[in-house]
Amino acid sequence: MCGIAGIWGDVNESNVRSMIEAQRHRGPDGHGIHVHVNEGVLGHTRLAIMDPAQGQQPILNEDRSATLVANGMVYNHPQLRRQLGADHEFSSNSDSETILHMFEEHGLATPRLLDGMFAFAISEGNRLILARDRIGIKPLYYARQINADGSESLYFASEIKALTPYTQNIKEFPPGTLYDSESGFHTYYQVPNQAPLNLDLEVHIRRVRETIEAAVKKRLLSDVPLGAFLSGGLDSSIIAAVAKRCMPELHTFSVGIEGSRDIEAARRVADHIGSIHHEYIYSTAEVVENLPEIIYHLESFDQDLVRSAIPTWFCARMAADEVKVILTGEGADELFAGYAYHKGITDHDTLHSELRRSVTRLHNINLQRVDRMTMRHAIEARVPFLDTDVIAMAQTVPSELKLKTGDNGQRIEKWILRKAFEDLLPPEIVWRDKEQFDEGSGSTGPRRGGD
Repeated sequence: MCGIAGIWGDVNESNVRSMIEAQRHRGPDGHGIHVHVNEGVLGHTRLAIMDPAQGQQPILNEDRSATLVANGMVYNHPQLRRQLGADHEFSSNSDSETILHMFEEHGLATPRLLDGMFAFAISEGNRLILARDRIGIKPLYYARQINADGSESLYFASEIKALTPYTQNIKEFPPGTLYDSESGFHTYYQVPNQAPLNLDLEVHIRRVRETIEAAVKKRLLSDVPLGAFLSGGLDSSIIAAVAKRCMPELHTFSVGIEGSRDIEAARRVADHIGSIHHEYIYSTAEVVENLPEIIYHLESFDQDLVRSAIPTWFCARMAADEVKVILTGEGADELFAGYAYHKGITDHDTLHSELRRSVTRLHNINLQRVDRMTMRHAIEARVPFLDTDVIAMAQTVPSELKLKTGDNGQRIEKWILRKAFEDLLPPEIVWRDKEQFDEGSGSTGPRRGGD
C-alpha cells in the first residue's frame, strides 16, 4: 500500500516532491520520483507489502519506455505473471510490476484483468494512463490546472491534501474508470444489477459461504505480518474466523470505551477462534485530543464518518505495532441488509435496488474512512466482502433471505450471512443485534444506520 502523485503537462519536480511529502504517512518505507522528459513527473511513497526488498517504485519496463507508480494490491498477480511467461523480465516479485507488464501486453484492457484494489499511473511516450479499482477501495483524486503559457496540466494524488496547495478544482477519480490522455475517460466496470435467483435455500447458503471464504483466502497473500480488526460484531468476526482457519497464528484487534459491548464480544470471539488478541481502551479525553488529526487525515467533516473514524483510528494505531496488513468487515451491511433503516423497506425490489445503490457509494464513505485511518498508521486494509465475486453473488440472493422475518415477527438483518457461518462462531455472536462500530465501541449512542 502506498501513495502516488504526479503532474502531466508540466515538468515540475518540486511540486511532485511536495505532494509526496504530504502523503508520506501512506508509505514510510521509501519514496521515488520519475521525471518524464518534456511531459511530466510521477511520484511514489511506499509501504512495503510484497517483496519488501526489491519492490521500489517508480517501476520501469525492460527498455525504459514505460513507467508505473501504483497503490494497492493485485490478488491475481501470481496467475498473471505466469500468463506473461518468458515475454517479460521481472526485476521483482512485486504485484505492482505485474500491472506494468500487463499494460504492455493488453493496453487499456489492463484494469479489467486485475483482481484487486488499486490506483495507478503509467507514462509511456507522451501518454498518461490513470486507473482506479472497480469499487474505489483505493483513493485517487485529480485536478486540471492552466499553466503560465496557457497550456493545461493534470495533477493527481492519492489524497486531497496533496493537491490543495496547487488547486481548488479537485475532483474524485471515479471507481471502475480508466483515463487515457489521448482518448479521455473510460468506464470499465459498474456494480452489476443482477436479479435474485430462485434457488434452494441450502444452495444460497452454500454459495454465500464458499464465495466469502474464497475472498478471505485470496487476501491472505502477503510478505509481511497480517491481522484482523475484530469488533465482536458479525462481519469482522466472520472474517477473523475464516482467516484463522487458514493461518497458524492470527492477531486480532479491538478498541472501545471502558465497558463497551464491542470489547466484551471481541474477547469472546478471539477466545473461540484462538487468535492472539489485542485491545485498547481509550478515554473521552483521548478522543478530544486526537480529533483534529483524525479529521485532517479523514478529509471529511461528515459527522457519521467522523464518529466511525474514531474507533478505526485507535484500532489502526494499535495494530500498526504488530502487523502491516489488516482485514476488515466493510461491505457486509450494504450487501446483506445490515442497517437499521433497511428494516423500514418492505418491498423486496426496492430493498434490492437500495443495497446496490449503497455499494456504489462506499468509495467516499466507509472505504474512505478505512483507507485514511489505516494508511495514517502505515497499514494496509483489505476488505473481503467487497470482492467483486462476493458482490455479484450477493445480488443473486433474494432480499427476503437477507432481511428475514423471524418467528416472533421481527426482521433479522443479514439473516443468510448468519446462517452461512453459524457453525464458526458462538451463537451469541452470530445472532447479536447489529451495532455500528462507533456505537458498539462506546464512541457514541445508538443512531440510525445507513450512509
